[in-house]
Amino acid sequence: MTEVSPLTEAPNPVRDLPAEALRSRAAAALERARARSTALTGAVDDDDLVRQHSKLMSPLVWDLAHIGSQEELWLVRDVGGREPLRPDIDDLYDAFQHPRATRPSLPLLGPAEARAYVAEVRAKAFDVLERAPMTGRPLTEAGFAFGMITQHEQQHDETMLATHQLRRGDPVLHAPEPPPARSGPLPGEVLVPAGPFVMGTSLEPWALDNERPAHEVHVDAFYLDTVPVTNGAYVEFLEAGGYEQREWWSAAGWEYRTAHDITAPRFWRREPDGWWRVRFGVHEPVPAGQPVVHVSFHEAEAYAKWAGKRLPTEAEWEKAARFDPATGESRRYPWGNDDPTPEHANLGQRHLSPAPAGAYPKGASAFGVHQLIGDVWEWTSTDFAGYPGFRAFPYREYSEVFFGPEYKVLRGGSFGTDAAAVRGPFRNWDYPIRRQIFSGFRCARDVPPGERA
Repeated sequence: MTEVSPLTEAPNPVRDLPAEALRSRAAAALERARARSTALTGAVDDDDLVRQHSKLMSPLVWDLAHIGSQEELWLVRDVGGREPLRPDIDDLYDAFQHPRATRPSLPLLGPAEARAYVAEVRAKAFDVLERAPMTGRPLTEAGFAFGMITQHEQQHDETMLATHQLRRGDPVLHAPEPPPARSGPLPGEVLVPAGPFVMGTSLEPWALDNERPAHEVHVDAFYLDTVPVTNGAYVEFLEAGGYEQREWWSAAGWEYRTAHDITAPRFWRREPDGWWRVRFGVHEPVPAGQPVVHVSFHEAEAYAKWAGKRLPTEAEWEKAARFDPATGESRRYPWGNDDPTPEHANLGQRHLSPAPAGAYPKGASAFGVHQLIGDVWEWTSTDFAGYPGFRAFPYREYSEVFFGPEYKVLRGGSFGTDAAAVRGPFRNWDYPIRRQIFSGFRCARDVPPGERA
């Protein structure tokens, strides 16, 4: 397959929308995020809202009020220039001042007060939106600040969904519909030829600072799994003794596995009749055809080595997801430049689980790689860092303070990610030990010497 020149980033249709259309788009995104926040916090009683279900997570009521606090800071005060509503709680909901483990000890807003606060903030934010210019400064250009706050709320919604997964007790969340079935047989892997492509974005108006700027990257030829690694494939690793064999694990991975007696993906257990899992309070057999979820970077890396493969680099993942060799363009999404629909990807907690591997043929990339958006966040082998020309905006604490080898990059979003909070160039990151997040992976491998690629 011959790559064409010049290489470009696909044009972005959102950038050229008139101001009123941008306001409508922002309002719809904000409303969708708030409906989800309301559902996640309304599904439990007040005792569950204020309880800390894991030291890894905040009480749900903290997340709710934090959403309002950030919206007040950026939309009401900064963009709108309005008087502060609750300056007395700024420090309480500053995520960098208070680690998650200590937040229950803070004098937090109670459930009723938090709900009233976020409602008041939202009313003022919508009033700001009606009048705010959609140009003139970077924070308001194409409605960026409203997009940033939408994404922030949706990111916390996914965090609250992870808290629900850690919650004990009867199920309180219910999927409106089951995920679609697998569409048919697929090849196990695809070849992505060597060559450059445009990575990152300079055109996506709501892209966050770590996605910018667009820049050309050369990637050597490699093979990539067509779908994420499934539960059925992962069980083979388990049954082969993968968790007991040191040879598959890095030094850090083995140390963590043994120190914490990790013997399977989180929320799994071995029963006489096979492997079972707990999913949002439901005890069920592990579905073999779904992508494995709740595995750490270390587990993903060990499986890949056992399988004779490796994890893809971030650049490899993005090239497979975005690059169209027929046009030389890097698309907004694997399937093209249109926003996601339910036929493209499993997003927005619509199914409360990953869909079977191969369930979204209309979401495949130009190379024929499936489910690169939605279902599970995918670990890559890349440390989190800024791109060449990176500029922190609008604050260092979103990305820059996390740059370094302590964090690994994840790509693609999960079934718990909203469409507003993921796209082809979107980057996520976390500690390599994390397992409560909706993380999975797919494998890559080098082209063998002498094989024509």
